[in-house]
Amino acid sequence: MKKLMTIVVLALLAILITACGNAEGSDGEASGDQQEKESLTITHELDETEVEKNPETVVVFDFGALDTLDKLGVEVAGVPKSNLPEYLSKYAAEEYTNVGSLKEPDFETIYGLDPDLIIISGRQSGLYEDLSEIAPTIYVGIDTANYMESFTNNVLTLGKIFGKESQAEEELAKIEEKIQTLKETASENNGKALVTLTTGGKVSAYGPGSRFGLIHDVFGLTPADDNIEASTHGMSISFEFIAEKDPDYLFVIDRDAVVGGEKSAKEVIENELVKQTKAYQNDKIIYLDPNYWYLSGGGLISMTEMIDEVSEGIK
Repeated sequence: MKKLMTIVVLALLAILITACGNAEGSDGEASGDQQEKESLTITHELDETEVEKNPETVVVFDFGALDTLDKLGVEVAGVPKSNLPEYLSKYAAEEYTNVGSLKEPDFETIYGLDPDLIIISGRQSGLYEDLSEIAPTIYVGIDTANYMESFTNNVLTLGKIFGKESQAEEELAKIEEKIQTLKETASENNGKALVTLTTGGKVSAYGPGSRFGLIHDVFGLTPADDNIEASTHGMSISFEFIAEKDPDYLFVIDRDAVVGGEKSAKEVIENELVKQTKAYQNDKIIYLDPNYWYLSGGGLISMTEMIDEVSEGIK
């Protein structure tokens, strides 16, 4: 009888242990499902978008965002492969799907990827509604009038979505330190700077608040002219204008170098008029890498390189 009772008790205990184990497993699965389905509300310039945390299949149209995700170690599924910056050339590999061009997304291919998230910026803003019908879409364009606030918000937003908040904050702290050092150097040198872009043999100037205005607004270099129009495409200028303003530093971004132009910026800029400037005579015509300045910008990698280029140029 005692033996029978022992067997019964052991059987009951086994049932209880199994039941508890199943309950824990169920809770664990529920918890896992809950974590998998956790979503965030992302407020951006175009809308408020519900985004799944740690999305698996991501399409990126903004090279600055792609640059940031690359730095944070986040994998993506699709990118526009035309005009990829050289430093992001790994995304031309077959393992990444080509989703069209910056201005003409391939909607059929994007739909076929069944993405969890699409990231866009200015060139795709007019297609926001169409892309949103395929998957949650967020806008991460840079507001050039508030460059650092916009840049910081974008990096932190991506860090939050992909669970990389700490790493994002650490990288931003490094960048802020670099900027402070650059500002101190700019203040000590007290030179005036003119920021230009060359394309098709023509030259445009960019002042504070413009596309490349962070050289003044963020990095602290004094503009050679306070009256340059703040715009995306810059203010068309002549070589006489450059000679008249006589900048201490002449920054040049060669658009044709990344879009297939025929003339190099050096051929366009270094003519007899520009050679009369202090910038030329003191070897302070600084050719900035258009991969960072024109194609991407606003990413953790590109921002670091942009600071370094300007810092080196004004030494």
